[in-house]
Amino acid sequence: MDFGLSEEQKLIIDTTRAFVENELYPHEAVVERTGHLEMDLIREIQAKAINAGLYAANIPEEFGGAGLDTLTWLLYEKELGKANYALHWTCVARPSNILCAGTSQQREKYLLPCVRGEKWDCLAMTEPGAGSDLRGMKATAKPDGSGENSDWILNGTKHFISHADIADFAICFMKSGEEDTPRGKRALITAFFVDKGTPGFAVRDGYRNVSHRGYTNAILEFDNCRIPAENILGEVHKGFEVANTWLGATRLQVGATCLGRAERAFSHAVEYSASREQFGQAIGKFQGVSFKLADMAVEMRAAELMILEAGWKYDQGTASDADMAMAKLKATEMLAMVADEAIQIHGGMGLMDELPLERIWRDARIERIWEGTSEIQRHIISRALLRPFGA
Repeated sequence: MDFGLSEEQKLIIDTTRAFVENELYPHEAVVERTGHLEMDLIREIQAKAINAGLYAANIPEEFGGAGLDTLTWLLYEKELGKANYALHWTCVARPSNILCAGTSQQREKYLLPCVRGEKWDCLAMTEPGAGSDLRGMKATAKPDGSGENSDWILNGTKHFISHADIADFAICFMKSGEEDTPRGKRALITAFFVDKGTPGFAVRDGYRNVSHRGYTNAILEFDNCRIPAENILGEVHKGFEVANTWLGATRLQVGATCLGRAERAFSHAVEYSASREQFGQAIGKFQGVSFKLADMAVEMRAAELMILEAGWKYDQGTASDADMAMAKLKATEMLAMVADEAIQIHGGMGLMDELPLERIWRDARIERIWEGTSEIQRHIISRALLRPFGA
């Protein structure tokens, strides 16, 4: 692995960093205090992101995206991650890579408008009773007939569905059957495109979240919602396969944005430690503070190396589930530590909203839950360690 960055990668980092500082930072305070992102502002920043070549950077060039390799994409995500999540996710959007798995007709209808900034997508997997255990989902899809072109009838509820309120369509994973396994029956999953406005499909307001203000979640309800067979993404009963093929790097994306926020919190902590004086000297000279800075720096470096190594391996086709689980686990838990210590160094001022630290601290909490909890990541890692021994 070459630890040096190419000139192109350096340019992408510099361009993204400048965009974040000039176009996103100025709007953070309003979004944080109101919890709302105005559509006019979204469109304004979106247009600037498209002009800067930063929009849909994760999508292959053949589909109109920037076509960044995984490693470069993670460097880009790290810079975006420094800003309020709603601002960078919504305004500098990256359509889900799973849209690339569609047929040519589906890509024309769903992927390309997202790349052009004309539409937004959302992914619907999680249910009130099925989070980490997706095989336990209860929302169903049943064919209305026996032919391969039969319509499907969707029923059930999804929740915690990110930005579904502004999405034009949802990619919904539904239980479409069962199969027998040595551990009993297991759900078979099929993915469907469901357009907003389809009869029987309703989007309800979700929950108020302490993390990522302005970044909304919604509840999706399906009541005898009829979907044509042409809206199936991938193959019938193969929803997990298409998800695993195209969504594998999302855990690394979460980790990369954590790196960015940790770096921002750390820079505040270092600057404050050097300038704040107590008892006649900068507080950074006291071991109680200086050792905190050292520990934060070590944890950040370790997490960054793990994220970038996993991204590099992903591009080589050698990344394992354990590689990505380790990287996500380390980065998310590192951010919690760095955010907490940065506030401790600042004392009372760290909790005031004049600084981004209290926001970073709040936002850090969700990272250990979504895209697979820390416990699930540890399960993936330990399973990989024990599997060679048959345990």
